Amino acid sequence: TDARPVFSASKPSNPYFSESREQLDYTILVGDSGVGKTSLLVQFDQGKFIPGSFSATVGIGFTNKVIAVDNVNIKLQIWDTAGQERFRSVTHAYYRDAHALLLLYDITSKSSFDNIRAWLTEIHEYAQSDVVIMLLGNKADMSSDRAIRRDEGERLAREYSVPFMETSAKTGVNVDLAFTAVAKELKHRAVQHQHPNQPKFQIHDYIEAQREKSGCCSYF
Repeated sequence: TDARPVFSASKPSNPYFSESREQLDYTILVGDSGVGKTSLLVQFDQGKFIPGSFSATVGIGFTNKVIAVDNVNIKLQIWDTAGQERFRSVTHAYYRDAHALLLLYDITSKSSFDNIRAWLTEIHEYAQSDVVIMLLGNKADMSSDRAIRRDEGERLAREYSVPFMETSAKTGVNVDLAFTAVAKELKHRAVQHQHPNQPKFQIHDYIEAQREKSGCCSYF
């Protein structure tokens, strides 16, 4: 695993798929400063939460993570972006090569939720038209401080036709699922590129099925 500040990289414009090779996909975490992007990435990468250890991300940092999806290795290069306005021009440059974007808000912060529309406007302006977008309401473990109801997040996600779930970087709830669902979508798209008659992967149905398996306590 490699995690360090990065400000430029040479990235292919399209993913590839092969039974014998890893598929490489670029996933970017975006959202206001303080919503928990770095903590979410560390939880996914290392399976732990390190309270109070992160200063605001400066520019761009990345981590590589290989996960198995349907017996195929998917290598996610996950980019952790700075949420502050002064770094926005830097992060814009990375949107165009992204295959997936995880857009986070903090369920205890109304302003971070209110800014989601502005983030989506930027994404639609700078990213590829077929980029996979997922909306995540993070810090779901802090329900006593909740400022945004779950149904508000669901309603916004429906408005923009993107999948949604609530996550907790602290407890790990739904963190793996968020990345796995995105990886499955990207893997199936790559397969379809070679085999157009293959049925499309329904990411909403997949998330709903996992919700039913998880039962009552998964913050969906």
